[in-house]
Amino acid sequence: MRRFDERVLQLMAASEQAPLALANLAARDKVGAAHIHITRHLPLAGARLTELAGWAGMTKQSMGDLVDQCEAWGLVARHPDARDARARRIVFTPAGLDWLAAFRDAVAQAEAEFRGAVGAEVATVVALGLEAYAQ
Repeated sequence: MRRFDERVLQLMAASEQAPLALANLAARDKVGAAHIHITRHLPLAGARLTELAGWAGMTKQSMGDLVDQCEAWGLVARHPDARDARARRIVFTPAGLDWLAAFRDAVAQAEAEFRGAVGAEVATVVALGLEAYAQ
């Protein structure tokens, strides 16, 4: 999984679709697996910090630090939660949505490369194994 994430980040660094500043961060190894957690787990409608932390298997404090960094990079923003005035929702910014689109393309390319390297049958077995393992 680590190797796969590294490949996705390499592709993100070279992406013309990713915002230039974020692609430069990826190219300089400033974006890591933890940042990928936000990219992978944040729904388009946004989420509360506690939800994000739970989905990523991180503490609320660690996720808060990560969101602070992503907010400083312009990837996400905090907005009031319409259902609870005390809560804030983390949402993608317009640049963050561009990053997300580039991320999805990079994941698709990395998956295709993986299938090409190990064959379709092995790739299917690995995917099924990972799904079972995740539950």
